[in-house]
Amino acid sequence: MERWVAYAFFSMAFAGFTSVIAKLGLTGISGDLGLAIRTCFVFVFVLLFASVVVPFSQLETLTWKNFFWLGLSGVTTAASWIFYYKAIKLGDVSTVALIDKGSVVVAVLLAWWILHEAITPAKLAGAALIAAGMLVIARG
Repeated sequence: MERWVAYAFFSMAFAGFTSVIAKLGLTGISGDLGLAIRTCFVFVFVLLFASVVVPFSQLETLTWKNFFWLGLSGVTTAASWIFYYKAIKLGDVSTVALIDKGSVVVAVLLAWWILHEAITPAKLAGAALIAAGMLVIARG
């Protein structure tokens, strides 16, 4: 197995835990406050992680394009998290998490359009199954 595949599976597992743990942490508080607290922990943890694994010399390679695209990614991440926390505060984590995975369909389409990645029959079938699953969940 290639390393990136293992990383993707670890990401999947941690994301699954994240939703359930977050729902427990939202007991008695608003989703907005919960998100703010969580984001502070994420910020500190990622800075500590980067200080250990990122060579200082890499800072010299940063360009304005890196800052622009990563900054824009941060804005879209924040928007996603805001609505995700509002959703899990009010709804079932299992349903919200499944609908949230519809982002795969958006990512496949945007990767094809912007990054010119190929949409293979397997990717198309997987995206279609995810979209169908979202419809089933949304109506159930």
